[in-house]
Amino acid sequence: MAGRLPGAAASPLPRALLLLAALALFSLSFLSLRSLRPAATPSLALDNPRSLPPSFARPSVYHSPEAFASGYAEMERSFKVYIYPDGDPKTFYQTPRKLTGKYSSEGYFFKNIRESRFRTDDPDQAHLFFVPISPHKMRGKGTSYENMTIIVKDYVEGLINKYPYWNRTLGADHFFVTCHDVGVRAFEGLPFMVKNSIRVVCSPSYNVDFIPHKDIALPQVLQPFALPEGGNDVENRTILGFWAGHRNSKIRVILARVWENDTELAISNNRISRAIGELVYQKQFYHTKFCICPGGSQVNSARISDSIHYGCVPVILSDYYDLPFNDILDWRKFAVVLKERDVYQLKSILKSISQEEFVALHNYLVQIQKHFVWHSPPVPYDAFHMVMYELWLRHHVIKY
Repeated sequence: MAGRLPGAAASPLPRALLLLAALALFSLSFLSLRSLRPAATPSLALDNPRSLPPSFARPSVYHSPEAFASGYAEMERSFKVYIYPDGDPKTFYQTPRKLTGKYSSEGYFFKNIRESRFRTDDPDQAHLFFVPISPHKMRGKGTSYENMTIIVKDYVEGLINKYPYWNRTLGADHFFVTCHDVGVRAFEGLPFMVKNSIRVVCSPSYNVDFIPHKDIALPQVLQPFALPEGGNDVENRTILGFWAGHRNSKIRVILARVWENDTELAISNNRISRAIGELVYQKQFYHTKFCICPGGSQVNSARISDSIHYGCVPVILSDYYDLPFNDILDWRKFAVVLKERDVYQLKSILKSISQEEFVALHNYLVQIQKHFVWHSPPVPYDAFHMVMYELWLRHHVIKY
């Protein structure tokens, strides 16, 4: 057998086998390392932006755009609400008082729930039960607070005695809606309802028995708006801050006393009179960067939704306030949220916000304007649907 010639090259076969073995080892190592990483979860927005409406493709204004999109779609498909049929619609039941004024949110909800796909006439299909008594309508008919409490108590106790649904959860799957602050008090004769049922209210202050994980903040929207919505107009906003209103709370008294003579903050301790021009108050929103929203006699204010509509970044200056849709929207992306004690540093706080930061706040504000408008009939993602989504979230924790 002939021997190998001196200096001859080694056979290429062993080298090829070594190379294949090395590649196999590398691949196994790579796969093993990948297996240590958490499995990727399906994403409705980030991995597949086309699956969401365009505004949800920018996720930071929502706490979780994926959860909101999927939950909202499921709500649209399956959520059902039963409306108790009792009560004379010509008095305080079933129908709203009116759809204008600062308490119109209550009226819109009463009208919208009947126009929507969520209503069911089969209580066995219902996820939640709506108690359709309108304190706002009582107030409009001149009912005193004392009589209002009696009427509400008698009506609810009549439903409890007539139907079996309340006793399944002691009212936890029932809700009522009221925007008037007196309407909130009208249910005080039913402490078990205040404790157990879902209260959808316009005055959601923590220090008046509002329970954030159970109750829902109803946005107080003053409709119809006098002027079109603002947006994409930051170059016109040359006034640093604006507020005009009545001094009907401690924080408003302090705000007016400290800042009403300031040259950069347009602060007035009274509403702007129409005598000096038509819609001057509303037009001021168009020219202002930050609109101050201090709590009044009640913690909520239609000024917040006014600011959002006109494209003026709201400055929330109120303690103990659960903001509307707070568990869906990241308010700090489109508003400035302060404590009442910050009123003394208000100007320096606003001036410390750079133009770039203001533009970002304003852009996000424009994105969420659609959530603070009522329509009849309701349209997707409007105020009614956002309230319904909040109710949809609450119903998941009720088991029977």
